[in-house]
Parts: sequence; structure tokens; C-alpha cells
Amino acid sequence: MVRDPAGESSTVEEVLAALYDDDCRAIVRNLEEPMTASEISDACNVPLSTTYRKLETMVEATLLEELTEIRSDGHHTTRYRLDFDQVTVSVDDDRRLAVAVSRPARTPDERLADMWSEVSREA
Repeated sequence: MVRDPAGESSTVEEVLAALYDDDCRAIVRNLEEPMTASEISDACNVPLSTTYRKLETMVEATLLEELTEIRSDGHHTTRYRLDFDQVTVSVDDDRRLAVAVSRPARTPDERLADMWSEVSREA
């Protein structure tokens, strides 16, 4: 199991399935800075409906983070960014696959934004 900083977990199968998918790998290659689903769809040349499914797969696998951009007009924007620096697959002592995900360091501002995004999802 892979744990993210917020305490959520994903399975080895979820991480490997996301990384095995061609469209998900295209997202990883093109996501140099936070982008909306529409921007990702355009950059990767993937239909928007497919992009949303792939983004959900990658968020569930804790490979992407959803960021909620609060706007004064009430129409909030969701952007996505990579939430890993490195993924390592190994075989543990019981001869089972294990996945370790190295995450980028978070600044205090980013941690506050993470908490706000989590509160927004629960509301």
C-alpha cells in the first residue's frame, strides 16, 4: 500500500495500473505545472471525457493532487499537479510487489492550500 501525506492510501495495483496506462503517462509527461482538465486534454490530445477518467485514476492512485483555485465570482477552478518525484517498485521479504512513492516537499503555503482543498471537498 502507498500512503499519501493526507493519510489516504492506494494499492500497488492502483499505482501500477495508472503508470501502465498510455494516457496517464502522457499526462505525467505534459504536466509541468498545475493545469485544468481542459488544458491537460489539449496538451495530451486526449478527449476531455477520457481525460477526466484518467485524472480520477491518477488521483486515486495518489499520483496527482487536485488543487481548488478559489475565485471571487464563485466559479472555482480545479487544477491538477503531479504529486510524486519518483516511484520505485520492489519485491518485499514476502516476495510481493511493493511501491514506494517519493513526494515533493511542501511549503507552509502549499500545506495550507492542501488543508483548504480538503475542507472544500468535505463541505
